[in-house]
Amino acid sequence: MNPDSPQPRGFQLGLLWGSVSALSILISPLAPWLAERSDSFCVIKALTGVPCPGCGTTRAALALAQLDVAHAFVSFPLQSFAWSVFIVGGLVAGAWSLSRRDLPSLPRRVPKWVFGLAVVLVMANWGYCIVTGV
Repeated sequence: MNPDSPQPRGFQLGLLWGSVSALSILISPLAPWLAERSDSFCVIKALTGVPCPGCGTTRAALALAQLDVAHAFVSFPLQSFAWSVFIVGGLVAGAWSLSRRDLPSLPRRVPKWVFGLAVVLVMANWGYCIVTGV
């Protein structure tokens, strides 16, 4: 490819996302060390005794980094799914950008049912976290 030709659409985003995903994988051996030093402190849970909708996100990431996939998905299903999509999507986007192809673009308007499904999933996951005592 000619160095003077324009970069593909989303090139920098793909490289950034891919780099962050690859770096996350590379530093995952540090997860046990980070877990010992992290204070998984949630202000909402401390004040109300009820976990917030995002509770468990850090613990899910640490469990996945330690390759404890079963524990991550059983304890923190939505958070683990989101982390998995982030990492795999980043690796795919990075490879796509390096192949000098345009990244697929998202639709300009997201259908209302997608928004509704996202709300239902977050609420169901939050209920699961409350019931399981995350």
